[in-house]
Amino acid sequence: MNVRTKYRGWAAAGLAAVLAAASACTSSSAPAPRPNPTGAIADTPTPGVLRVLAGSELQDLQPVLDDARKATGVTVQLAFSGTLDGADTVSTGRADGKYDAIWFPSDQYLRLDQAGRSKVLSETPVMVSPVAVGVRSSVLNDLGWGDGSKVTWAQIGDAAAAGKLSYGMSDPSRSNSGFSTLVAVASAFSGAGAALTEADVQKATPQLKQFFTGQKLTSGSSGWLAQAYTRAEPGKVGALVNYESVLLSLNRTLPPEQRLTVVRPVDGVVSADYPLSLLSSARPSERDSFQRLAGYLLKEDVQKRISELTLRRPVTAGVAPAAGLPTDRRRELPSPGTRAVADGLLASYQNELRRPSRTVYVLDTSGSMDGSRLNSLKTALGRLTGADDTRGLRRFRDREQVTLISFASQVKWTKTHVVPASGSQPGPEAELASINSDVQSLRAEGGTALYGSLEQAYRVIEDQQKAAGDDRFTSIVLMTDGESNEGPTDADFKRFHDGLPSAEKTIPVFPIKFGEAAVSQLQGIADVSGGKLFDGGGSLDGVFEEIRGYQ
Repeated sequence: MNVRTKYRGWAAAGLAAVLAAASACTSSSAPAPRPNPTGAIADTPTPGVLRVLAGSELQDLQPVLDDARKATGVTVQLAFSGTLDGADTVSTGRADGKYDAIWFPSDQYLRLDQAGRSKVLSETPVMVSPVAVGVRSSVLNDLGWGDGSKVTWAQIGDAAAAGKLSYGMSDPSRSNSGFSTLVAVASAFSGAGAALTEADVQKATPQLKQFFTGQKLTSGSSGWLAQAYTRAEPGKVGALVNYESVLLSLNRTLPPEQRLTVVRPVDGVVSADYPLSLLSSARPSERDSFQRLAGYLLKEDVQKRISELTLRRPVTAGVAPAAGLPTDRRRELPSPGTRAVADGLLASYQNELRRPSRTVYVLDTSGSMDGSRLNSLKTALGRLTGADDTRGLRRFRDREQVTLISFASQVKWTKTHVVPASGSQPGPEAELASINSDVQSLRAEGGTALYGSLEQAYRVIEDQQKAAGDDRFTSIVLMTDGESNEGPTDADFKRFHDGLPSAEKTIPVFPIKFGEAAVSQLQGIADVSGGKLFDGGGSLDGVFEEIRGYQ
């Protein structure tokens, strides 16, 4: 019996009582714990508190959760994670005792793993949004697609292969919208009528390669992807692939010339149903809180408000979707039948289907990095050269160009590697070992010429692009534990960046704060380049892996 059936079995008997309890509980009850907008999670279970590991897009439900606290006495504390990372957290037992429930756009990846399935006691789908393609209106007109209501995935793929459609999409190894898109196109191109198999993926591979030639932006999160879309050169990115709700919400903030027509391919979609799922490790008191919250969220008036607030579709029968949401539904395309098929599809995307990457790591090896800090850096980067990575989550990808720049008072050395494709002679293993050898050779001494070393990274990329004449996903990762105290200043760097060609200006820098790094300097670099600041204070390993979703 799957978890959805299990939930519905006991929910049918208890929902009326749950709703009655929710209605009876008012703000005049005993004071409830305060809401938790910051993402901090209580270390131990607390009566009336539900600790939930969730997708970051659930932040838009905070007003509903505030009202739920008043109506039910249940305070929801949200900690955020990517969907597939969250599935790993549950499957490996790291969520046991730390969280009471999970709430991601979908649990399809988690359900493919027996260990993961056993960790979930019950689940309640709360709202629905299909993956769709938001096409800039001017591009839609050029393609002759009318209002977009009759477009197929094949047409989208053909337009991408012909260079007529470029788009941004989140990384499927981290984000459920990217994973759902990958599953949707593989299912549509293969014509799979049931659970997706390895043979289906092989059949779809030629069309998948064509489809992904159009991907010009990648991201580990939907929020950063939307920001990158607005910063992109005019004409470079004509579409975004994401949930229908994200695209419609984005239109609320975009100027008219950048707004998107939401295309739901007629041959089918993969939808998120946002199941609020109770973990089997939750205590009885938290299970009671879960039932009260789930019952509240399914009430008709709450479902209506959720739809109007988030532009997702209600799941409670009889509740109309928010104005502007289409009332018809596309058929659901089949998902992978096993975890092996899903992980194989993800690894194929990273190493074969998507455009290759060009990544430059600018690494602070000044004197303050000596000792444990340098060892942490070597360990974290060394993990990116490992082979124990079933879905291409962290390892340097096949065909990726990786440049390491070691700097202190000046650039010490620059070394570049290109990882061969799997199956070639020699394969990727030897080059990955060579990258790791360079990483382990890092030595700490000297000052911190941060801005000058960063400028050198841009010059390296310019030379590489001219020599190769290619168009790769390109980014810079800057890791430092201090403040720039030699060479060019922040004002010098801004002038340098202003003088870059337009294509190079859009290369994002992802600074990593480590140790006593100057946050203002690093945030300024991220802002100028359109990148994102990461904090390596908790786990340098985890930060380097997280950044992989943006490269």
